[in-house]
Amino acid sequence: MKLYVDTTSKQVTASKDPEPKNDQNGNQKSEKNTGRLMWSTQVFVLDENGGEVITITTAGEKPGVKVGDFLAVEQLEAIPWATNGRNGVAFRAVSLKPKTGSPAK
Repeated sequence: MKLYVDTTSKQVTASKDPEPKNDQNGNQKSEKNTGRLMWSTQVFVLDENGGEVITITTAGEKPGVKVGDFLAVEQLEAIPWATNGRNGVAFRAVSLKPKTGSPAK
């Protein structure tokens, strides 16, 4: 089951430029089925309850966003994980693009 996050009422801002998503050896990861390169972009998500910094992974071309851009996030998926007694939530999106117009309220 895929868990998607509705970002329509959230303000998403790039807080760090996109970087290659690297493995433990420093090599850029690629998507298993397609071979597309993977990218990590740190963002700040703000809504009526406050804000949180998360990292969103995308695959394909490097997202054309920069620090301070308000973002349009396409199909944000939350992926729970657990490994060696640690756990958390990873976030993946189809794309991140600069948002046109005024930020969400």
